[in-house]
Amino acid sequence: MKSQSLRVYGAVAAAVSLALLTSACAGSDSTASPTAGDDGKPVTITYWTWTSGAEAAAAEFNRTHTDIQVRFSQIPGGADGYSKISNAIKAGDAPDVATIEYNMVPEFASQGYLEDLTASSGALVKKSFPAGVRDLVTFGGKTWSVPFDATPQVYFYRKDLFEKYGVSVPVTWDEYRAAAEKIKAADPAARIGSFPTDAPLQATLSWQAGAKWFEVKGDAWKPAIDDAPSQKVAAFWQGMLKDDLVFNFGAGTPEENKSKADGTTVSVVGASWSAGGMVSSMPDLKGKWGVAPVPHWGAPASGMYGGTSFAVTKGSKHAAAAAEFIKWVTTDPASMKARIGALKNPSSALPANPAMAEVAAQAFDTSYFGGQDLYKLTGDQVATIVPGWTWGPVWGKVGADFKDEAAKNGLPSGLTKAQESARTAIGSRGLKLAQ
Repeated sequence: MKSQSLRVYGAVAAAVSLALLTSACAGSDSTASPTAGDDGKPVTITYWTWTSGAEAAAAEFNRTHTDIQVRFSQIPGGADGYSKISNAIKAGDAPDVATIEYNMVPEFASQGYLEDLTASSGALVKKSFPAGVRDLVTFGGKTWSVPFDATPQVYFYRKDLFEKYGVSVPVTWDEYRAAAEKIKAADPAARIGSFPTDAPLQATLSWQAGAKWFEVKGDAWKPAIDDAPSQKVAAFWQGMLKDDLVFNFGAGTPEENKSKADGTTVSVVGASWSAGGMVSSMPDLKGKWGVAPVPHWGAPASGMYGGTSFAVTKGSKHAAAAAEFIKWVTTDPASMKARIGALKNPSSALPANPAMAEVAAQAFDTSYFGGQDLYKLTGDQVATIVPGWTWGPVWGKVGADFKDEAAKNGLPSGLTKAQESARTAIGSRGLKLAQ
């Protein structure tokens, strides 16, 4: 991707009241110099993550640094990984550095599980990352983690099948439905996509429509998961399912993956990171997939689908050294070169830092998408991220309850259940709940 396109990033506002995070005050001295220990030996920090290529990046850091050394551990992703991290924090045996997805940063910060990185990393985050992602890690007047990637929605589609069925790439969601009807009529076994019961995807689709699942009112949280934009999105997709215009597979399920490979699913909503999996899992479809901006509701818009940041966990005895490693791993091109060089499968993640994104773009083989510049397109979409989204402090519970209810009784019911779950969970956590 060209440097100009890498700089085209939009703004996402995530202002969270400092009063909500009073339990997460700084503990260790994150401003101390990260030099070698008093005995002259390197400071050793521990690093936990589930991300691919991270071990190679840590090894490269160790090779090029003398005062700080990193002890790497691979942990599971998802709920199991977060449980491992939180249990270790409670037991006083946490890693110094851990990767935390954007949707979990407020939850970990509000529980006092993260060190305040304002002094050590605040200026770095402000200077080195686009507003569209930095505001997801900076709230309550403090910086809680450092961004790694940017994940605006994009639309992947089978170019050959769209041409076969006489379908144009949809620009709006109304056009998407019309395309779905045309595809089904042309091939009764094919569908345009899958029903989005996955909680992060449904959140992102709602975000794109202007929803704000969580807001801060004074010093209290106001969940609004069943707000009007979210209901509009839920009704749209429920109607698509009712009229048999989409499969009821769910994003990323084995059923959807098989359907993409055999050509019965002809498009998917994803993000930049989706492309790498497509290249490795569907090599025979090289040149047949295309990528475009995600359909919108009347004006170009997107939300962030996924994304990861780096945090220093509460109680770290080497917070300054941890912050130095985080700076390197999120902004130094050498880190990205090591990470990509160690991968068996291609990476298509869009690093939030422009210098890192340049390295990633140069390494990605554009021939899979017929020469399309994936990194330019996804980089440009960061400018369309709708401002005003805030991930709430109880996402783990809310996401799980939404998914279960939506799968059983539909998306509107899922929104209602998630709203009830959010209010209950916020109250049980001892946080203030706006009326």
